[in-house]
Amino acid sequence: MMIFEEPLPPADKLRQAVRAAARVDETQTVDKLTEAATLPADALDRIAERARDLVRRVREERIGQGGLDAFLHEYGLSTQEGVVLMCLAEALLRIPDAETADALIRDKIGGADWEKHVGSSDSLFVNASTWALMLTGRVIRFDREGGRDLGALLRRLIGRSGEPVIRQAMVQAMRILGRQFVMGRTIEEALERARAPEKKGYRHSYDMLGEAARTMADADRYFHAYEAAIAAIGWAAAGRGPIEGPGISVKLSALHPRYEFAQRRRVMSELANRVITLAEQAKMVGIGFTIDAEEADRLDLSLDMLEAVAGAPSLRGWQGLGLAVQAYQKRAFPLIDWLADLAQRHQRRLMVRLVKGA
Repeated sequence: MMIFEEPLPPADKLRQAVRAAARVDETQTVDKLTEAATLPADALDRIAERARDLVRRVREERIGQGGLDAFLHEYGLSTQEGVVLMCLAEALLRIPDAETADALIRDKIGGADWEKHVGSSDSLFVNASTWALMLTGRVIRFDREGGRDLGALLRRLIGRSGEPVIRQAMVQAMRILGRQFVMGRTIEEALERARAPEKKGYRHSYDMLGEAARTMADADRYFHAYEAAIAAIGWAAAGRGPIEGPGISVKLSALHPRYEFAQRRRVMSELANRVITLAEQAKMVGIGFTIDAEEADRLDLSLDMLEAVAGAPSLRGWQGLGLAVQAYQKRAFPLIDWLADLAQRHQRRLMVRLVKGA
């Protein structure tokens, strides 16, 4: 079977450099990044001191409140247990039925080493939660291994309460944890929760979890959802503008069911006007509009779309357009160069949000 691929569209040297960097030798890339990151000793000392001060102030403000923030401080993403909790926190919010939720907890909680966290925090909430997680893990191992880990105490506990009760408590705990990362079930709820942090200087770019259009009906639904979100965010922004106020991040794959390079011609003809329409609405209400990151193989297509939006006459002079840049990719440096050139060519400011990745 022969597979025909559409040739890459013509590009200038900067765009060619972005494409070439996708498969550049990794050692060569690391050497260049190491050289770029080399700074004078006094500059490194200033950076480190400022970073320590920022972290210390945030911890004093948030960890000092105890509760969930202390919990997250103990179970960071540098630990296996932290990764398990973060994955569960998001995944459980997406699971509609109890049976699947139970299966997920059974699979993920049982193998973690909760014992090492007991007593390592000054927060009673953290220590109590650790005992609960450790206990839940053992209960789940009991279910899987026939009681070799436990003994009479846990058998009596299960007999009194039942495993589903313990699992339900775990689900509720994960939902509370998930609120740390999911601002709300609706844009209105998210905006309400964001009011207090915004008074302290925080800014938000709102997006939707789980969006992925599989049909044009899906794409239409997400388009209208983005329209509603832009209107709501604009009302909450109260004229602060795209720099000082909140904004919206849009997944292009939510707006077209075939958002892939092999369908480039179709995507550009059918999607560009939709994206420009949403950007025009964001401009009208005075908020930022960021094209969110996609899978790595869609970057070239996303840059085509960004070019189309940046050059739209109806958006001339507007400073709210932006792009989420996956900073871990080999293409990050040449991509920044291309974005700077794009901004100069269209005489606009581009907002760039660096993200670590999925």
